[in-house]
Amino acid sequence: MADDSILELQKLKVETITGRVLVDDVDVTLKRGEILGLIGESGAGKSTIGLASMAYARAGMRITGGRITLDGTELRASTASARRHMRGKSIAYIAQSAAASFNPSMTLMDQVCEAPVTHGVMSRADAEVYAKQLFRKLQLPNPDTIGERYPHQVSGGQLQRVMAAMAMSCRPDVIVLDEPTTALDVTTQIEVLSLLRDLIREFGTAGLYITHDLAVVAQIAHRIMVLRHGKMIEMGETKQILEQPKTEYARALVNERREAEHLALGIPDKVVQPILRVANVTAGYGPTAIVKNVSFDLAKGETLAVVGESGSGKSTVARIITGLLPRWEGEIDLSGKSLPAALASRAPDTLRRLQMVHQMPDVALNPRQTLEQIIGRPVSFFFNALTKDVRTRVHELLALVGLPEDFATRRPGQLSGGQKQRVCIARALAANPEVIICDEPTSALDPLVAEGVLKLLKRLQDELGIAYIFITHDLGTVRRIAHRTAVMLKGEIIAQGPTAEIFSPPFHPYTEKLITSVPEMHTTWLDEILAGRSSVLGSGGPAIPDSVLQARAAARRVVADPTKKDSVEWLAAMQVLSDGQKPEQAGSFNDLETELQNVKGLTEI
Repeated sequence: MADDSILELQKLKVETITGRVLVDDVDVTLKRGEILGLIGESGAGKSTIGLASMAYARAGMRITGGRITLDGTELRASTASARRHMRGKSIAYIAQSAAASFNPSMTLMDQVCEAPVTHGVMSRADAEVYAKQLFRKLQLPNPDTIGERYPHQVSGGQLQRVMAAMAMSCRPDVIVLDEPTTALDVTTQIEVLSLLRDLIREFGTAGLYITHDLAVVAQIAHRIMVLRHGKMIEMGETKQILEQPKTEYARALVNERREAEHLALGIPDKVVQPILRVANVTAGYGPTAIVKNVSFDLAKGETLAVVGESGSGKSTVARIITGLLPRWEGEIDLSGKSLPAALASRAPDTLRRLQMVHQMPDVALNPRQTLEQIIGRPVSFFFNALTKDVRTRVHELLALVGLPEDFATRRPGQLSGGQKQRVCIARALAANPEVIICDEPTSALDPLVAEGVLKLLKRLQDELGIAYIFITHDLGTVRRIAHRTAVMLKGEIIAQGPTAEIFSPPFHPYTEKLITSVPEMHTTWLDEILAGRSSVLGSGGPAIPDSVLQARAAARRVVADPTKKDSVEWLAAMQVLSDGQKPEQAGSFNDLETELQNVKGLTEI
């Protein structure tokens, strides 16, 4: 092991108990303070490698070959007791699904303090003080008291940030970050990425960053490893992988991300009678109203996106519509008929017509059931189908979501995060619904698989007239699939209309903040945005819109290298330039030199 390395995996091999190879002959070396991004499609072995770095394998899997060395200690040769002592103290893990990783019977503070107290890193009192410091850095609401809450009392994004605090509570040598920003809205994502990067630099911590979002990994990783079918396809510096990938598969990943940023969405040809109407709905938990006076219509075959920061009330709206959280006030109509507020009061056919795909498949799927049982249950319940017909329908649905027939005998624990999400979509489709509420349906999927799922949902919409409510913080997805968009802030809809109008100036200030916080796929984006915001705060002058800060950054890149395709295309698509005005030739740039003259002087600001 090299002197400056903290973690080394040599010829790592992981198999199922039946002998199927999941990870084959993978080498990883991490230096102190270095972050390695692991990217690849769902099921490529990213999370398996992350867990194996802790000398751990999921149920039904086993590490069958290779060496795992942490700070000079070979973990596979260590005792089980030594490995348990190392986990959480020397190497920590931030899971993809926070909801499935917390104990529902313990407060958040108890769980964050557990590792440092158990490992003797600090006393309970000191652990609580440090936990509150982490809560503040992660911008959790009410940092002094949020630790008194239980996991179900905070939003998914807030829970993911608490998990980050829990992982950092012992200041470990290595952190395995398995999609740590998947559940975070774009504005919070900037702060969390900045914090994680700063902490790694401050403490000399190394990180394995597992993700399918190339724009995110571009902001935090020094190097990138591209994985496919459990094998390393390509390894290189982040800038090289993003700008000059050598392999066809890596190029496909990069190009898919770039093409997605420029996809346009058509508007429905005509407005029809709403299939779902939500009118002046208010609801909450206990005495607190979480959603206030929310109203919108949804037409047959239409997609409405509901966007906003973590805790804005997006998922609560979904729970209200489905009856999981009874509304206090207002009306919800489905095909002109009022829906009872509570789920238990609704007729079976109403339940069939209104389905939901949950945000976190780990807690939405029964771990004891096979996929045939999970997907087949609505087929049996709603259509009284015979066992043979149920099996046939399950196979059809698996094929629809891109999973092979033999997956029918598997259980959720044998699937990757992306595969689990596709099972959730198949289960919703099994009821032949008229409306599907999708709560972050592609958040766990890599770009290539996510694109396939979005195309599938669009095809089903075209063929069957299904209407979708997409609850998401992924504005790229919104632009591509949503006919209309509703923006939520603190439980209220502050902007609503056709997606093209919502994403065009003049923006509501909060909408602009969301739009300009979406990461771009180049390595300096995060630094440019943070530097711009910092300079504004330090000057004491008037706040400059994020869109202007982002435009200045783009202008600098174009002036420095006018031939760089990404910068030119991005700048051409901008609604405003560095002076807050529209480009003279926005969207065309037939005469790039003319526009460059307009922005060149502004790049010095």
